[in-house]
Amino acid sequence: MSDKQKRDLYLFFVIVVTVNLALGFSDGLFSNYFKDAYSVNGFQRGLIEFPRELPGVIVFFLVSAISFLGDITIAIIAQGIAALGLFVLGFFTPSFGAMLVFLFINSMGMHLYLPLRDSIGMALSEPDMLGKRMGQIAGIRFASLMVAGIAVFFLFRFGVFSFFTGTKWTFVVSAIFYVVTLLLLVKLKRDVGQVRRKREKLRFVFCKEYKYYYLLAIVFGVQKQVMLVFGPWVLIETLGQQVDTIVLLGIIASTLGMFFMPQLGRWIDRFGVKKLLYVDALSFIGVYLCYGILAQSFNTGALAKVGFPLLLTCALFVVDRLSSQMGIIRTIYLKSIVRVDTDLTPTLSLALMMDHVVSILVGVMGGVAWVTFGSQYIFYAVAALSLVNLAVAIIVKDPRKTQALS
Repeated sequence: MSDKQKRDLYLFFVIVVTVNLALGFSDGLFSNYFKDAYSVNGFQRGLIEFPRELPGVIVFFLVSAISFLGDITIAIIAQGIAALGLFVLGFFTPSFGAMLVFLFINSMGMHLYLPLRDSIGMALSEPDMLGKRMGQIAGIRFASLMVAGIAVFFLFRFGVFSFFTGTKWTFVVSAIFYVVTLLLLVKLKRDVGQVRRKREKLRFVFCKEYKYYYLLAIVFGVQKQVMLVFGPWVLIETLGQQVDTIVLLGIIASTLGMFFMPQLGRWIDRFGVKKLLYVDALSFIGVYLCYGILAQSFNTGALAKVGFPLLLTCALFVVDRLSSQMGIIRTIYLKSIVRVDTDLTPTLSLALMMDHVVSILVGVMGGVAWVTFGSQYIFYAVAALSLVNLAVAIIVKDPRKTQALS
């Protein structure tokens, strides 16, 4: 790798820092925002996921429509959209309906960037060090979230930030970081142009070679929604925890992730994708089975909502956050089986759309199940569904052995 290529990669590392500082000041706090500013219940919390996850469904078509602009230009646009939504939510407390509109706008920016993040990062990395580089990027992401989490924790704890005030300063700060990210992406574009040189219109790429990747993406849509919505909601609704607790747990998860994710990247390079797919599957099965047992025990009164059971739930929250970040295993699996490089971005985008279609359904049905049957059944169902991950890990061929034979 030349010195210029290294500078470009390091600039992307800085972009990873700023965009995750933006996320750290906003994304993980929405559940508390909805509870404090709008007093939503479990059913409403599930319904809110429709406008929040809808951008993930339509982002494929949007990326396809503007793909002639190139990956980095689209990433620049995404930061501006995300910033706009948060500036409005930060400076105003709109009506519930208007809030959903600007939540949708912010979410559109975030989701527009997601498939481009991986494709840009892999394009700037050395082909024989993908696991290491993706692990480094994930580690930087966690470090940035940790720094943001520490700041948010103290700012909320000492009353500087609050969701009960007219201005939600945490969202304003987040929007500023999105603008900084936009400016850094402009510089990256000047330095490298567009990482996807061939500007053909993105298209659906749905072929049998990628069927297991798409299946994993669909299952992850369910797992992710439960992790983002219903896992925290156990702490917030059932156990009565406030913003500072959720943020503190996020700090712990980010701190552990700083060391875990680079190591995970090295494990992928050392042991191969297939073996790590087993780890991914077993982690989800274990986490959601434990969540179900705890939720049932809280609901029936078998466990107290303080003391060790609370600490155990907090620990499970942290492990869940780490498990959800093992998506780099699936991304590198796709990279290892992709027929041509031009399939990568459209395949990531289509998988993101599938992920979010099921996320919306799970958000709505999960909210209904929470208030009708009990929260434990949500977690038991997802633990059972995660057996699909294990089946895929058993079925797929080891990409390294396949490449060696060819």
